Parts: sequence; C-alpha cells; structure tokens
Amino acid sequence: MGWDPAFVPTGRAALASGAGLVFAAGGDGTVQGCARALASTGVPLAIIPLGTANLTARALGIPHRTSRAIETGFAGRDHRIDVARASGAGVTDETIFTAMAGIGLDATVVRATEPRSKRRLGWFSYAVSGMARLSAPRARFTIRLDDGEPLSRIARSVVVGNVGLLPGGFTLLPSASLDDGLLDVGILAPASPVDWAIVAAQVMSRDNRKHRRLERYQAQHVEISSEAELPRQADGELLAPGRSLSVSVWPGVLTVRRPV
Repeated sequence: MGWDPAFVPTGRAALASGAGLVFAAGGDGTVQGCARALASTGVPLAIIPLGTANLTARALGIPHRTSRAIETGFAGRDHRIDVARASGAGVTDETIFTAMAGIGLDATVVRATEPRSKRRLGWFSYAVSGMARLSAPRARFTIRLDDGEPLSRIARSVVVGNVGLLPGGFTLLPSASLDDGLLDVGILAPASPVDWAIVAAQVMSRDNRKHRRLERYQAQHVEISSEAELPRQADGELLAPGRSLSVSVWPGVLTVRRPV
C-alpha cells in the first residue's frame, strides 16, 4: 500500500484531511495535542520525539533517532494506551494528556524554564530551574483517590502520571504504566535539604516504598485541592493557576505505534 503524506499543524487537521496514520513530530505538548484529536477514533498515532523531555515516547520505547522513529511509525505494531483527562476551577476546557500533570512545584519549574534554555540545554534546563526553586514554600493539599477518605498533606507538589518518567531518564512513579487503566499519584513533600537528598536517592534507585517525603498511590480518579492558588501543568503545557485539579483515566482509547 502506498502513502500520500500531508503536513498539517494539528492532529485535528490531520483527521479532517482523512489521515489513516498521524505522526506527532515534537515533544510531549505535540503528542498531547494529537492525542486530544485521535482519542477514541482508532487512527494510530506515531511519535517522532523532537522535544525536550519526550516522556510518552520514552515510555513506549520509541527510538530517539528520527529515521528509526519514522520506521517505527510505518512498520511498528498498534498498541492501545490510556489517556488522562484533567479539569479544575479556572480550566476552561477539559485537558487531555498522556504523560503527567501536576499542581505546585512541578508546574512552577515548567513556568520558569525558558524556551531558549530548553533549546540550549535540553532536559537539563528543567533541572537547573528546579534546583533554584527547591526552597519554595510548601502548601496544604487535600487529595481524594477514587471514593477513599481524603488525604491532607503539606507538600511541594502533587503529580498525576500516566507514565512515571521525569526528564533526564529518572523515574518518579515506578509502578506507572500507559495501559493499566490506572493513574499513579505522587505527593512530593520534602521539608529540608536532607529530605531532598533522600527523595533524590529514592528516585535514582527506583525505590517504590511509601515514605512521608514521597508518597505514591494509584487510582482511576484523583481530586486535588489546595488552600493556595498554585501553578498547574499538563504534559509540560501550563494551565491557568488555580486551587484544584481533577484527573480521570480514560482507558485504552488511544492507538499508538510502538516498536515490534
């Protein structure tokens, strides 16, 4: 079968042109935009990882080299994955994401990382911004997982992941999987430099034990509220600051191409 390629700015435009396969050439924000258009359509999404973090591509094992990523798109196998749907006060439209969303420090780092720095330093630009903000004030959060009793925590950030990876190849949520029908939740609450060192050791060693400095949970629906208005992000794209974030899993609705 031959292919008649078309280059369009969005996944929605690709669908409108009758595409049978869509390549997302960019980072997690580009994948996010294509996932929003392709979810529940059955049209496969192939990823060419050209962004700073490429978390979804890495979780799928997509080759970093462009030629091999294109080959995977044409010759790989179809695989159905979950996406997540985020909303909250101040979010005008429900946001679809494939990798990770959060409220607090993670979004503060995203907001502070300049595009010029990302082009020059790649994923390390996030590390530079993060190191400069480790002492940012903590906030009081209330987190409800499915129908469980709410958790009250003083923390730096609460993240909800469909994948568990961080920029640079580190793993924040070791149990996260793109196709398990669950969301993984991380409550990041270090209070001192020593706490940060312990969290770093947990992440580096993929230690999945629950600890007061870094708690991990799983759920299908997560409700997060904060006493303060905080930055929010989804797949590295900023949402309007707010006091809440609600995330639900949408199981198996996105078809992606991954290596055989």
